[in-house]
Amino acid sequence: MNTVLSTAPLWAGHADSSELDHWSRVAQSVAVELAKGSLERDQTGADPLAALQLLRKHGLVKLVVPAIYGGAGAHWETAFRVIRILARADASVAQILGYHYLNSSCLAFYGAGRDQSARFRLIAERDQLWSDALNPVDPDLELVADGSGYRLGGLKRFATGASATDIIISAAQASGGQYDGRVVVFAVERGREGISFLGDWDHLGQRASASGSVRFDKVRVVESDIVGFDEGTAFSTVVTPGVQLLFGNIYLAAAEGALEQARELTLARRNSWFLSGVQTYAEDPLVHRTYGELVARTQAVEALADRLNRRFDEVINLGDAVTEADRARLEVEVAGLKIVSTEAALEVTSRVFEVTGASSTKRSVGLDLYWRNIRTHSLHDPVDYKKVEVGAFFLNGIVQPISLYT
Repeated sequence: MNTVLSTAPLWAGHADSSELDHWSRVAQSVAVELAKGSLERDQTGADPLAALQLLRKHGLVKLVVPAIYGGAGAHWETAFRVIRILARADASVAQILGYHYLNSSCLAFYGAGRDQSARFRLIAERDQLWSDALNPVDPDLELVADGSGYRLGGLKRFATGASATDIIISAAQASGGQYDGRVVVFAVERGREGISFLGDWDHLGQRASASGSVRFDKVRVVESDIVGFDEGTAFSTVVTPGVQLLFGNIYLAAAEGALEQARELTLARRNSWFLSGVQTYAEDPLVHRTYGELVARTQAVEALADRLNRRFDEVINLGDAVTEADRARLEVEVAGLKIVSTEAALEVTSRVFEVTGASSTKRSVGLDLYWRNIRTHSLHDPVDYKKVEVGAFFLNGIVQPISLYT
């Protein structure tokens, strides 16, 4: 008999300053190391196995695993802060870690009525990294009854991190067997027989995110692999605003990282434009104006992201008591962040070249990496539809249908 996994006590309260400060320092230390190899990882496009090992070494993999299961027991506000710091140095690695936090926490989102404590403990004990194969625009996977279990078949594209992590979470509607007709959420180890990775991720940005396709060929799925069921409860669907909030923090990080590098490049420029009347570009008031505009817009997005990172804890702390109205308000608020973070990051990562000069376009400098990453990832789902979400709710109180994008 399965023990009910209560969702309410897993995450409670808010991060205090000591928690935020401690994990921010850890993340900053890791970011320094990640920055050293980020351009090379981008150029090769190889799975970032060594970089992921660095995350394990510093305890970041078990960050949001509840303390009762051996994890760090940190809050989601802290997790999103950590992701933002890491993404300034390497957005690909940060994306994999952010997905891990949300994917592994599906043990709580979808695990009502099932005892998943052992799986939480394995994440903490073995520093397991979780990825997913859940791309909803691909045809659904087939999960067909076979004896006491099921066989999984099909292809999923954009399976970020799947080829580089330990566990892959996915979902499919069961055909036959004990769970016939139900959408089963399950998690299997990367090396299980019948799983293959196509290595076909060859895009403009996020090149080290291991986002290639994964094929399932008669993969065995047994009872112990089952995380739970997607039944559309308000609490379970909070995972999607969580994903979108993750994106907002990564996009903000692109702007912050680009500004940090651009500042160094501008200060290193020894001359000035001959009409400026000053000795260096760093003294040019037009350069000041450009930076002022870009920094101010980034700071505004940061303030909104910080508020929503904390807001996410408020909602998730409710556990099974989350209502549809709670979920809807969070979704719309996060959609607002998605809008402004996308637009600010695209502008900042493009316009920093205006104040860093032609030499900053060298491939060896890598300033273009921020723009390529945000330009690629911001196409994950159309930001125009986020504008529709916010506007429809503001005018008429209309909430968009729940999906893996809304």
